[in-house]
Amino acid sequence: MKYTLTLAATLAASTALADTPVLTVYAGDYFTSEWGPGPIIETEFEKVCDCDLEWSTGDLLPRLLLEGERTKADVVIGLTSDVTARARATELFAPHGQDNSALTLPIDWTDDTFLPFNYGHTAFIYNETLMDAPPASFDDLLALPDDVKIVIQDPRTSISGLALVLWVQAVYGDRSAEVWEALSDNILTVTKDWSASYGLFTDGEADMVLSYTTSPAYHMFAEEDFTKKAAIFPEGHYFMVETVAKIAGTDQPELADRFLAYVMSRDFQTIIPTANWSLPSALPQADWPEGWSELPLPEKVLFYSETEAADLQASAIETWRAALSQ
Repeated sequence: MKYTLTLAATLAASTALADTPVLTVYAGDYFTSEWGPGPIIETEFEKVCDCDLEWSTGDLLPRLLLEGERTKADVVIGLTSDVTARARATELFAPHGQDNSALTLPIDWTDDTFLPFNYGHTAFIYNETLMDAPPASFDDLLALPDDVKIVIQDPRTSISGLALVLWVQAVYGDRSAEVWEALSDNILTVTKDWSASYGLFTDGEADMVLSYTTSPAYHMFAEEDFTKKAAIFPEGHYFMVETVAKIAGTDQPELADRFLAYVMSRDFQTIIPTANWSLPSALPQADWPEGWSELPLPEKVLFYSETEAADLQASAIETWRAALSQ
């Protein structure tokens, strides 16, 4: 009898598990890491969705281009506004169905397909105890002594690296080649991704690192280290937004819609600052975590639409490559 009851319970549990709908969300590797927002988002969403949220990680855009209509994704999270034009061209995505008027971005956003879940601005980070005279402008950055070393990311493999070449383009336009030539003696190395660069900086190998205006927040609130600062430039800082989007061919359309609605909820948005260390896309500044509103933010925001970014990327990257290869 005991064996029969145990077998029955096992079968019931297996049936319940089989009946649980699965939502497959493609995300970048960082998103689901132990220091990323993925684990807590998964836990909190599964409390309200009666489903199993499964992350599938990797390099998002190349994967989608390769898979095409064969993709197993229901939702994709993490595509930036600098690559959404190429993603849109795949025709894999459906309208998100959410109210853009609830967004609290510093720019107008009318896109009905790619829904922002966070935003940030590129910036150079320094340690104030080791750098007596940090640059107060982009022009000051170009005039740094050659022994001041900076680490940046490759725009061909990194979203922050791509944002940097577009930032230079937005500030200097046709003078971009001169800018890269001026910076070349200060660049210690170019890394494949952000984490490698930031690790060199925190290990003391470089004086400054390309990152985001919110990067000091991690050190402040997670480590109680107040020495890391973002250099704020009057020329403006490049604005980046990360998005979430629904796959048109998903076999879980209702569940995908619930996830998009969850992204816009206060529960999700309050996770972003201290789990993704970025600014929430749909949360008034008054509701940011304590101390966040005191972070210095640029007065001038520079932004390219997805079409402008797509048109400029190849030439901006080539200008960067040519200058640094001399």
